[in-house]
Amino acid sequence: MEQKKTSKRLRCIVKLGGAAITCKNKLETIDEENLKEVSSQIRQAFVPESTSANVIGMDWSKRSGQSEVPTFINDLCDQPVADSESFIVVHGAGSFGHFQASKSGVHKGGLSRPLVKAGFVATRISVTSLNLEIVRSLAREGIPSIGMSPFSCGWSTCQRNMTEADISMVIKAIDAGFIPVLHGDAVLDTLQECTILSGDMIIRHLAAELKPEFVVFLTDVLGVYDRPPVEPGAVLIREIAVREDGSWSVVKPKLEDTSKPVEFTVAAHDTTGGMVTKITEAAMIAKLGIDVYITKAGTDHSVKALSGFLKGGIPDDWLGTAIRYMS
Repeated sequence: MEQKKTSKRLRCIVKLGGAAITCKNKLETIDEENLKEVSSQIRQAFVPESTSANVIGMDWSKRSGQSEVPTFINDLCDQPVADSESFIVVHGAGSFGHFQASKSGVHKGGLSRPLVKAGFVATRISVTSLNLEIVRSLAREGIPSIGMSPFSCGWSTCQRNMTEADISMVIKAIDAGFIPVLHGDAVLDTLQECTILSGDMIIRHLAAELKPEFVVFLTDVLGVYDRPPVEPGAVLIREIAVREDGSWSVVKPKLEDTSKPVEFTVAAHDTTGGMVTKITEAAMIAKLGIDVYITKAGTDHSVKALSGFLKGGIPDDWLGTAIRYMS
């Protein structure tokens, strides 16, 4: 059955990399400063008439260190809600979820084994708790965000390839003026019983169905490098061209040794493929004619990417990786 399309123009899909918003080496620890800065930048980009002074906070839950709910609620009755552009946020897990998934082998399947079943539950507890905190952070910036879990929406896979992905609730949320916030999740798999569905795969599916103007990946590094960025002499790849068959090549800068493939590293606990998966999925999105920008979260470069400024051309002082379709 043909998917229903959103009645609103989708401006962008934003991927919040788990490493950019969590502390990688501290189990289930959010990088509060980075998350707050990223949430503020998203508000500035997609709610253009808002300022930090006129934000209508939407997180009315009791917060740590506070004894009461906010007192400003009664003052909001006559306040107009600022118009925001339609966009979607998808986030990775970072120090949430990966540990539970890798220790139990959820990504390999086998729900009949007690360890895997327990790990499936533990993984979902972890990633949904992070999702709630990201939703709350965006809500405090006046962004009407709604958390959505792929498992709860009925998304599933077959041998780790997506087969069921009902986006009807995502569309309804956008049409109602909400901002869907999805995340990588543990899901059922028809062949191996269960697996991990990465945020990058989710973005590719949403991009194919909803055709955003552009996609932004916010990470903990400036973009894609020709080798792990911690190595001496690592070069930031500024632009990648994607061909019709999905293959890609570096356009800028001209690498000295073109025979040497671009190298990537994957953390031992990362069950989603890390940067390798990110580039593959980004290339598939670019193949649809949708520009993809990868840059460091919480920087001036991420502000330019989120605002759509790069659609007019990539300035020399912008640091990041642009991935585009080469016709």
